[in-house]
Amino acid sequence: MIGTIVNTGAVIAGGLIGVLIHSRMPEKITKTTFQGIGLFTIYIGISMALKTQNVLIMVFSIVLGAISGELIDIESKMEKISEWGKKKIGSKNDKFTEGFVTAFMLFCMGSMTILGSIEEGLGGKPTLLLAKSFLDAFGAVALAATLGIGVMFSAVPLFIYQGGLTLLAGVVQGYLTDPMIAEVSAVGGLMLLGMGITILEIKKLKVLNLLPALVFAAVFAYFIK
Repeated sequence: MIGTIVNTGAVIAGGLIGVLIHSRMPEKITKTTFQGIGLFTIYIGISMALKTQNVLIMVFSIVLGAISGELIDIESKMEKISEWGKKKIGSKNDKFTEGFVTAFMLFCMGSMTILGSIEEGLGGKPTLLLAKSFLDAFGAVALAATLGIGVMFSAVPLFIYQGGLTLLAGVVQGYLTDPMIAEVSAVGGLMLLGMGITILEIKKLKVLNLLPALVFAAVFAYFIK
């Protein structure tokens, strides 16, 4: 779990620096930077989504994931958690929830998260997660400088998600395949694309309600050779 602990600390530290910058940044610069973050998120999402090896897996995963996510209503539950955290710290940042969700998606959807967690979970050195920590620290600075303190709080679901993958790696190591990792990352990329569209205020998409699609992608990739 060393890699995940370091990664969590890096996000908190980067977020703290970003929050200090945010408090001194003029509104017009914040707005333009916010749009830049949206464009970057779309770029990352497209680049990840294009790595799919089977478009049908992506389509069925997204459709079934959307149905499951809407039934569970993950989005509203996450927003309630975010609002609870916002009230606890007395934050008045109107982009708290957006920062929380955006940071979580960016820090957790990539293949480095999956591969790094597996690497450490199987007893290897957390090389990938340490490298990811360095990247996430700078990402947290940029995001928090624009979206505020909500970015720091994304460290909590990051720790739970990434730590959970690390602990599970030893159990599922015999079932993990390269196509599974590729398809999960590709579906995650499609979700990031949706996040970018929301950030740019083109249309608000319930991206969190698509999270079950990651599970469907892994299952389909395992059975479809």
